[in-house]
Amino acid sequence: MIICRDLCKEYAHGSARKQVLRNVNLEIRPGEKLALLGRNGAGKSTLIKLIGGVEMPTSGQIKRHMTVSWPLGFAGGFQGSLTGYDNARFIARIYRRPYAEIKAYVEEFTELGAMLKMPVKTYSSGMRARLAFALSLAIEFDCYLIDEIILVGDQNFNRKCHIELFEKRADRAMILASHSTEIIRESCNRAALIKDTVLTTYDSVDEAVALYQAL
Repeated sequence: MIICRDLCKEYAHGSARKQVLRNVNLEIRPGEKLALLGRNGAGKSTLIKLIGGVEMPTSGQIKRHMTVSWPLGFAGGFQGSLTGYDNARFIARIYRRPYAEIKAYVEEFTELGAMLKMPVKTYSSGMRARLAFALSLAIEFDCYLIDEIILVGDQNFNRKCHIELFEKRADRAMILASHSTEIIRESCNRAALIKDTVLTTYDSVDEAVALYQAL
């Protein structure tokens, strides 16, 4: 289970402070599929980064009793001067996985070919997202954090993403931030809506979607 208690997140905004999330309380159970809804800038990606440990909360606590992925498609942890293969080797060492397995998976999934031998700083944003997504899936987690950014791209990549996430890992917990109500209705069994820094959870996905569409 993942437990968020009284989470607050603020950022410096000039000489003032801007509050993005206020007193967020949330629990994610094993196997649960939670949709995160909200307008652009509401704090969906921020909450995903907090849960994934990419950012730290201003106050509050996050307790993780299951393994959690970094946000799928997040490329901020790459060392740009290293090649795609070198970054894959680094991930394999951190998670104590055989590099040969990680390498083979990344080659098949990303379809980047010879670009995997090039420094990541030479990649386009789409190529970096493919590599980050492949490395996220090459390591098995109990809960996957999915930002809407990985649900874009060509049709073949979308199909691969769907099969790997929603079919092969159907038993895992997921937190999905997306503007696509179709994907949310198909994939999630619970929803949370962020409005004016406050998060409200709903057991009915349809109810949450209706409120989101009314914003």
